[in-house]
Formats: sequence, C-alpha cells, structure tokens
Amino acid sequence: MTPVMEKRVIIVVLSVCFVMTLSAMHSQESGLPRARDLGVLVGRLPTGALNAITDVSGVRVGHVTMYEGDDVRTGVTVILPHGGNLFQRKVPAAVWSWNAFGKLAGSTQVRELGNLETPVVLTNTLNVGTAITALVRHTLSLPGNEAVRSVNAVVGETNDGFLNDIRGLHVTEADVLRAIQAARPGGVPEGNVGAGTGTRCFGWKGGIGTASRMLGVAGTTPVTIGVIIQANFGRRLRILGVPIPPDLGASPPGPGKEEGSCMIVVATDAPLSCRNLRRLARRAFAGLARTREVMTGSSGDYAIAFTTAWRIPHGEQNRPVVVPPLLGNNAMDPLFQAVEEAVEEAVYNALFAAKPMKGYRGRKLSALPVAEVVSLLRQRGAIKALRKPGIQ
Repeated sequence: MTPVMEKRVIIVVLSVCFVMTLSAMHSQESGLPRARDLGVLVGRLPTGALNAITDVSGVRVGHVTMYEGDDVRTGVTVILPHGGNLFQRKVPAAVWSWNAFGKLAGSTQVRELGNLETPVVLTNTLNVGTAITALVRHTLSLPGNEAVRSVNAVVGETNDGFLNDIRGLHVTEADVLRAIQAARPGGVPEGNVGAGTGTRCFGWKGGIGTASRMLGVAGTTPVTIGVIIQANFGRRLRILGVPIPPDLGASPPGPGKEEGSCMIVVATDAPLSCRNLRRLARRAFAGLARTREVMTGSSGDYAIAFTTAWRIPHGEQNRPVVVPPLLGNNAMDPLFQAVEEAVEEAVYNALFAAKPMKGYRGRKLSALPVAEVVSLLRQRGAIKALRKPGIQ
C-alpha cells in the first residue's frame, strides 16, 4: 500500500468513527437506540454525520412538546431552511400531494411560485389556523419586513385525536413562536416530541423521525439530502421488506383503522430547479411505500422539498435572482435514491424512538416491540448482526 493509499484509508476510518460517535450522541437524546444502531441498514448510500435533516447546512429544527394532565398530547415542530429572514431571502421549494386528504396550508402558492418564505410548521389538524397566525406574526415582526402585507405561511398537520384532546385546541400562537425560537442545528430529538407527541403509526406509537444521505453528483461537490417526517399513518408495517405481525410482542397495537397522515419535509443543498424539487418530493413516497402494505384514501400524505443552494430575494422583479449552475434531469437518479432511503429510515427511526403513551380518555398506545422486531428481522435474514448491545 502506497503512502497516499494509507492516508486515504486513515481518513475514511476516522470519518466513519466520527459519524458513529455523532450517531450515538444523537440516539441518546431519546434514550433509545435508532434503527441503524440495531443493524437495520436501509439502502446503500452513506448517512450524514447526524443522520438527520440538519446535516443539510443551515437547516434548523425546533420542537415544543405538550404533555399536560391526562388529555393533552400534542405539540409543534418547526423546520427552518436557514437562520436569516426567510421572507426576504426565500428558498426554492416544491410540494407534492400523494393523497390530499389533509390540510397543507400555503401549498398552492408554493406550487405556483416555487419558493418558501416562512418556516415549515407541523402540528395537529385543528391547530393549523393557529399556526398560520403565529407564522404571520413572526414574519411581520422581523426587521426589514415593516412594509410586508402578505405572508404565505406553510403549515402541515396530522390528526393526533386518538391520544390528544384535539377539540380542545391546546396549541397557542405562543407555542408556535417558542418552537421557532427553539430551532437549532445539530441533533434532532425523535419519537414522542413536538408534532409527533400524540401520533400513532401502524397501530403503535408514532412520532417524529429523521434521516439523511450524502452522495456525489457528477460536476458538483458532494451533496446532502435530509428528511424529517411526522409519522401518523399505516395499517400493516414492513421493515426491510419483512411484514411485521400486528400482534408481535406482549402489547399489541391500538385498535382502529388508519385515520392519520404523514408529513414529509425534504431538505437538500443540491442546486435544483423548482421542477426537479417537485420530482424529488414525489419520490419521497417511494420510500414511504416500502414501510407499509396498504396506502389508503384516509391518509393525507404530503411532501415539501426545498434547497438551500440559492436564495430568491423578495421583490425579485426589481432585483436579479442569482442562480447557480443547476443539476440537469439526468443527474437526478442518485438524489431519488437518497430521498427514498432517507424517508424509509426516518419512518423506522420514528417508531424505534417512540415510547408507550396513555392519553385522552385513558386511551393507550404501545411502543413498537423493538426487541421482538430485531429478532424477527434476524430470523428472516434482513439484518445479520446487532451494531449496539442491549437488544437481544
């Protein structure tokens, strides 16, 4: 082995150790190992250092978790493409509705203009209006926005009414603003947090999940794709292609048919046009489909994708938009693979991080029986060995 090859090997080893260390730190935030820590390896592409949407430079995530008394199990999750004035420095964006049984506020203007001018807020179905008002107030309050008279607030939702007193409208404008103020780069807590506090997924406790992929694209520097999901959907779960029996474990999943939704937010630093962002958002559902046996008409499934690679100044008719060289159509296949893998893994992370919960009117949801799932996957040959001790 030449000195140059030895140096490359050392760099690769150190990089892998760094990623594994950050992943371990990240999993400790929920107190539970993530899917990858237990050998559930999705796809072939490498993850980012955090295996989270915040691996895309500049992206920030904030949660407000509302766990109050016996009946309040809800919250807010906010995704910021960058830490500046988003209204004045919009980012290119696109929306895709796989099944539009839901309320994605602001989606029509994103489709029409191809940009995002507020943070993306995720919350429960009946508090979408509250979140819109909070986003408007936040935007109007920013220095430089004194003359603003129109704001396209983007708010997604899922229905957490099984565990949460959703009719109580417990989320306030102050809660949304707190989530915005709490938004930070770095590790993203998963499971029963923020907008995932009261969700259920495949009959088990659902929640927030995130993942990322890094890849090389010809003619560009390496790019990152990160996703975050609000998992509140599904009847029959598959993991790595293996059907997971609904009666697996000592505590079977909760009753009732699928009556939820899934919100997916995709971030990338790849220089993409709004049209190719729309194509990227659409491919997110290929990853979602790998986790479920049935996709029904009662699940509202949406994806919104944005890129941090360039900015669109407000009032661009008076100021030229500086657009970097954009990736062409033929360069999209690796990005499609990346988003499919990341979404699939984010679903598993949401389930692995979620904990059992009792809520509204005494209703209960069990957590996914992770030990039994790992054992089943090993029996079926889907995973070969554990990557972290503690689950047998």
